[in-house]
Amino acid sequence: MSSKENKPAYSENPKPDTRLGVFGVGYEKYWEQFPGLLEELIQKQHKLIEKLKRPGYEVIDYGIIDSPRKAYETLPLIMASSPDILFCDMLTYATSGTFGIIIKSISVPVVMVALQPMKAMDYTKASTYMQLYNDDICSLPEFAGVAVRMGKKVPEMIIGTLDDDTEAETQLDEYCRIAKVLHDLKNSHLGHLGHPINAMLDMHSDATMITSCFGSHIVQCEANELMKCYDEVTHDEIITTEKQILGFFDTPDPVSDPISMKLTDDDLHIAAKVSVALSNFVKSSRLDGLAYYYDGPDESEVRKVMSNLIVGNSLLTAEHIPMCGESDLKTLIALLIFDRLGIGGSFAEFHPVDFKEGFVLVGHDGPHNISIADGKPVLRSLKKYHGKPGKGAGVEFKIKEGPITMLSINSTFDGKFKFVIAEGESVSGPIPPTGNTNTRGFFKPDIRTFLKNWIKEGPTHHFALGIGHHASTLEKIASFLNIESKVVTRF
Repeated sequence: MSSKENKPAYSENPKPDTRLGVFGVGYEKYWEQFPGLLEELIQKQHKLIEKLKRPGYEVIDYGIIDSPRKAYETLPLIMASSPDILFCDMLTYATSGTFGIIIKSISVPVVMVALQPMKAMDYTKASTYMQLYNDDICSLPEFAGVAVRMGKKVPEMIIGTLDDDTEAETQLDEYCRIAKVLHDLKNSHLGHLGHPINAMLDMHSDATMITSCFGSHIVQCEANELMKCYDEVTHDEIITTEKQILGFFDTPDPVSDPISMKLTDDDLHIAAKVSVALSNFVKSSRLDGLAYYYDGPDESEVRKVMSNLIVGNSLLTAEHIPMCGESDLKTLIALLIFDRLGIGGSFAEFHPVDFKEGFVLVGHDGPHNISIADGKPVLRSLKKYHGKPGKGAGVEFKIKEGPITMLSINSTFDGKFKFVIAEGESVSGPIPPTGNTNTRGFFKPDIRTFLKNWIKEGPTHHFALGIGHHASTLEKIASFLNIESKVVTRF
């Protein structure tokens, strides 16, 4: 998914593109010994660079480092350009002096790429030149060992061939998407309005620690800022947004839940007006996401606004601006990660278990990502929001059938963050018609064991829900951020 696709249309000062750095390594003694080899290796590196090019990304070529002196000369260039991920192109054997000072000095993730040109040498015609041209993996153990001696983790690596290697292409794409996540985390300004629901202790977050770990800045917002935008909404804006909402959602008749009813004109009107106000508030505050919860006085206009953000949340989430209720900043980070990976991201928690069929209902009221909905989402009027003040429109949809991934980000006793991850399956079937999103989640080895194992890892009760199986990608992101991660179950 490209950076440009993910940038909000309103952005007056677009963020810089995601930066991918590339340097090749070689051994300077070879160039005189084997004329033409350097030129062929340069072409190999150009081929990798072409594979990395995509809209919204800038690829920075630092050339070939073939001696320790060249490594020291290149290091300031790498640090000045601040790539989000640095690819080390293992072009041929290279001494680790070409790598040691770089891995010691930089803080960005490094991926060693060993893609040899030939799937296998023609051994009847093999030569030392041919071997050196295909010697991409030779230095991997040496570089890994030196990284450890420098006090760093062994870098990630891709091993394969330069052409016709689907697995290698998939891995390159994965690291590009991870670079997008890392780039947007450290460039994001995330709004926080209000406070956690009283006594919901797992929702509390340290904004400074979020910046320390993820790079994101937390903008502390005030309800009056949103109310100012609400007071400035025009009649024409409301009419336009009502049409947008009716095009976005279905509005069926009520079914079994006595607190739900068909969307009323009044609820549509207030949802539209609040949606306009919320969009303008996010624009004026230049936010990349928002976590909120605010009661407001009984029967007040501010309570009406704060309890009717749900529809506007869904519209903004569809525009890659994640929104998160119940003041959950940690899950807002998880939703941003999922969105930038291109796997959706819906605000979710566990609902009742179906012990007959062996699944748990997964969902929540509030914001959800239309990109992963199964069919058109539903909008119902609710006579009350359970556990919260106010009433109004509620969003209800199912996640697409197929593989799903969940990510909970929690704080640990020692003030650090932890990723709790699980893969499962979304299976089609009836859901409660309550005006809240739900999907049928199946998890290994069985639902009772899974729930116990998930809870034992100490997650928050909220998490981000996305489509596809991406546990390994989330583990890599956690590792790059120096965050503990635990995969509860894989498929």
